[in-house]
Amino acid sequence: MFRRLFTSMAAFATLLGALPAANAATPASAAPITRPVVVELFTSEGCSSCPPAEAFLSELSHQRDDLLPLAFHVTYWDGLGWKDPYSLDLATQRQEAYTRQFGDSSSYTPEMVVDGAVGFVGSNRSTAEVAFRQAKDAGATAATVTGVRHGNAITVTVGGGAGSARVVLVGYDPQHVTAIGRGENGGRTLTESNVVRSLEPVGQWSGKPAVFNPPAPAGEKTAVLLEAPDGRIVGAARVSDAQ
Repeated sequence: MFRRLFTSMAAFATLLGALPAANAATPASAAPITRPVVVELFTSEGCSSCPPAEAFLSELSHQRDDLLPLAFHVTYWDGLGWKDPYSLDLATQRQEAYTRQFGDSSSYTPEMVVDGAVGFVGSNRSTAEVAFRQAKDAGATAATVTGVRHGNAITVTVGGGAGSARVVLVGYDPQHVTAIGRGENGGRTLTESNVVRSLEPVGQWSGKPAVFNPPAPAGEKTAVLLEAPDGRIVGAARVSDAQ
């Protein structure tokens, strides 16, 4: 069941109310810079309402290069029959920050957050498609971002732009298959995509071009996010391997 229930209409109203603010991240005189829209799914293997949202995120991860889907497994289901092996305190804390940002009364699963600007029930595909389209149209991008992995180190390059942002590395695994032994999903085998294993701030960007050289975080793959002070995502890139 949902940790907290939302109606489709309520989620849609929240979506329409929040999305215009995302446009403020790009100055009117600047052309939007193409980057993937960041899609965060807050989920748990202990939640019976989460597998449809997980399946949706898996489809997005395989079919949509214009999106950067990431599955954050929260901890608050861990004491309810099944401890999710991929649950992280940082995932719970990140969702709690969004809960405060959106003015919600509590966190719930499955919740999908698009570009840090709007949240809704993660299995609601029609609402999600509206959010993806609106985020792309808004073009909330403060600067270009690239990331290249050299062995155990990553070079992150952020171009010049307006505003300020926290530079964050997200480590994730492309896929995991888990047989669930107990809890609401007991007896099921779940295939989950882009499972987040780490999230690490690596520095602050203040509008001038900058280069960061952090060690590679936990996770088979890595992405770079620029997070504005208000929590919205204003830059993103997948980290590539050095040629």
